[in-house]
Amino acid sequence: MKWQAFLEAVQERGAYPSALDAERASRVVLALLGAHLVGEERNELAARLPETFALILLNPLQAAEPLSSERFVRAVSAWIEGASEETAAWDTSAVLSVVADASGEDLLQRLLLQLPPGYDLLFGHPGSG
Repeated sequence: MKWQAFLEAVQERGAYPSALDAERASRVVLALLGAHLVGEERNELAARLPETFALILLNPLQAAEPLSSERFVRAVSAWIEGASEETAAWDTSAVLSVVADASGEDLLQRLLLQLPPGYDLLFGHPGSG
């Protein structure tokens, strides 16, 4: 997926006033997501993202323990200045729903297997995984 198409999709789904807001949310969510994914699936997802976002996803930092979907949203809210848990949930879903589209159903299912229950909702695919 190309940079502009990715950001436009996030901006539309998140109803952000600017591409800069969409980019900010994307950087935070993808950095946290990358810390929770491993192996082939992580690399395969990175290959489907714009290069800058792929590099953020592939950052070598790994989470000490997998975060529940609720704790993931709280972590996003801590990294976005002025965010509440409600706005962070919106940011997370805006970005991860575009990630789900970019990944395709097969890869999405494999990604969800690496994550604790509840992430299917964040990706906009309830009941998957």
